[in-house]
Amino acid sequence: MLRNYLSIYDAAAVHMEITYASPSFSDLLSAPPSSMPSSARPVRIIPLLHPTGTTSPADVGFWRWTAKVRRMTWFDWVELFLPCLRWIRIYKWREYLEVDLMAGITVGVMLVPQSMSYAKLAGLQPIYGLYSGFVPLFVYAIFGSSRQLAVGPVALVSLLVSNVLSSIADSSTQLYTELAILLSLMVGIMECIMGLLRLGWLIRFISHSVISGFTTASAIVIGLSQAKYFLGYDIDRSSKIIPVVKSIIAGSDKFSWPPFVMGSITLTILLVMKHLGKTRKHLRFLRAAGPLTAVVLGTTFAKAFHPSAISLVGDIPQGLPKFSVPKAFQYAQSLIPTALLITGVAILESVGIAKALAAKNGYELDSNQELFGLGVSNVLGSFFSAYPTTGSFSRSAVNHESGAKSGVSGIVSGIIMTCALLFLTPIFEYIPQCTLAAIVISAVIGLVDYDEAIFLWRVDKKDFLLWTITSTTTLFLGIEIGVLVGVGVSLAFVIHESANPHIAVLGRLPGTTVYRNVKQYPEAYTYNGIVIVRVDAPIYFANTSYIKDRLRDYEVDVDSSKSRGPEVERIYFVILEMAPVTYIDSSAVQALKDLYQEYKLRDIQIAISNPSPEVLLTLSRSGLVELIGKEWYFVRVHDAVQVCLQHVQSLKAGSNVSQAPLSSSEDKPSFFARLSKERGERLSITDLETGNSRPPLPKDRDSKLEPLLSKEH
Repeated sequence: MLRNYLSIYDAAAVHMEITYASPSFSDLLSAPPSSMPSSARPVRIIPLLHPTGTTSPADVGFWRWTAKVRRMTWFDWVELFLPCLRWIRIYKWREYLEVDLMAGITVGVMLVPQSMSYAKLAGLQPIYGLYSGFVPLFVYAIFGSSRQLAVGPVALVSLLVSNVLSSIADSSTQLYTELAILLSLMVGIMECIMGLLRLGWLIRFISHSVISGFTTASAIVIGLSQAKYFLGYDIDRSSKIIPVVKSIIAGSDKFSWPPFVMGSITLTILLVMKHLGKTRKHLRFLRAAGPLTAVVLGTTFAKAFHPSAISLVGDIPQGLPKFSVPKAFQYAQSLIPTALLITGVAILESVGIAKALAAKNGYELDSNQELFGLGVSNVLGSFFSAYPTTGSFSRSAVNHESGAKSGVSGIVSGIIMTCALLFLTPIFEYIPQCTLAAIVISAVIGLVDYDEAIFLWRVDKKDFLLWTITSTTTLFLGIEIGVLVGVGVSLAFVIHESANPHIAVLGRLPGTTVYRNVKQYPEAYTYNGIVIVRVDAPIYFANTSYIKDRLRDYEVDVDSSKSRGPEVERIYFVILEMAPVTYIDSSAVQALKDLYQEYKLRDIQIAISNPSPEVLLTLSRSGLVELIGKEWYFVRVHDAVQVCLQHVQSLKAGSNVSQAPLSSSEDKPSFFARLSKERGERLSITDLETGNSRPPLPKDRDSKLEPLLSKEH
């Protein structure tokens, strides 16, 4: 009969199943034929494949990466550093050229007045805004990987430049301009380094709530900083709201009506055109034409009536910027924090927009390569008098809505800027300052994201708290402190969630072999003497203590009202479902060893279910697999429950298993042999599964029992 059973085992193994009964399969084989039940039906367990190699997942990843590098051709390497080749070789000239020309002209017309406005926001002369919208556009079209992103000066970066440089030099001095250009070089170098080292993933630690709160507060500060052009008198330059408001109130006796009226009318026109462009598809062009319309109307009014109370932009140099090396390197160390902050804003604003646009247009985008392209455009732009630039949300949206298909649209926008520098600067000197201020305010109004705050309050109070903290600290303590506080609180939330992971007690859904959280599925039931626990996070040094404490709690606090199976007084088995555990470190391994020893003293056995290959390899290297025993590692929770339930049945039947270790030994009789001897009767596995070997129970209790595996299986 033993030979027949071995043949059954071999056949089952071919079908990726093995038979599993008592403490070990060897016990079952070593049992004398007389002790085998005549109607035994072995429990079928899917075998777990234990690791046999010594190669770590990191080594596998490294060799996979090196193999990929070896497969790259010379064209792949050229394409890696010149992403423009990707769209050039698939460019459909007849189909794409017309829409790219229209999109480029639309964005270029929008960029010219915006670049001058943002330069004023940065504390620079308007010409440097035009310079910043010249060389970076051509460079990004070559090195950038996004086909719809529109780069150039943006409001938030301009505010950051003004905030840091105003504390070092006066905005009217040449040093101020040199520092702004040097900042562009430093930002570009940092972006290139981060792109080459593939560090773009660092920005993932900044949550969307922090970004929304930061941009909302920054938009309010930007809007208030432009109030001086509306009110007709100077106000203090600051990134904090209180000094700006105090300055506005203190100088109220100098208020002038003409710039306020003209600025308000211009702002109204811009907002109406933007609204119509967003809500009416056939009027979409109005959104892009708004800034140009404001400039034309303001310039025409100023040149016709020459109002003395309205300040004008003044003389703007004509011609293209000349090549020059950035200066004032002695101030580089003091600019490093701001350069890092601007780099972070570039990743948040530009890379996020670029990835969203790439998804909408059906192509993939590498965020690290995108960061490298932005860095090169800033580095080369600094040699042509540009201050830090990045991708613009509003202009990129217009570029996408206009149907841009490739970097050709960016080149066309650059040509528009070139024509403006060569031929239109004499006209720009008549642009009213309040008109440029109205353009800035209309652009940043959309950044005040109060809808996001309402959404967060309704969905997640914790994220709403994070949004509130970030926006409040940015408003009252400054941009740098606001960002640091927001990121710090965000990381604190991440650490707290990681150190206190979600842990669930699992129960079996009636009529299935599926095990789910008993709190989520009240109909799920557990088995007496067995607790099934799922850890929904990686296990590492920060959360091992929490996990151990929760396991001790589950061992004591057992809801017996939903338990089935043989009635025992305490827990004998703890099954750890490790499917969600993607990583386990050495501290966690040591904690599991300590837990195993602690359980062993209390005669409790640990079983591991469905560990990932990486986790299983770590456990194997640490000796934990041998310590617990390979027979206690399972593919499914259901397999572990079947084995554990048989042991619990033997305990209930009065066996001596509870007085001896659960691990197997060759000199002990098998589980079924001991059980048959003590009960004085032959028991089938089906009887054990259904609980028929137990003493008779009341009829109302019998109806609640359900076999682990039905006879049809």
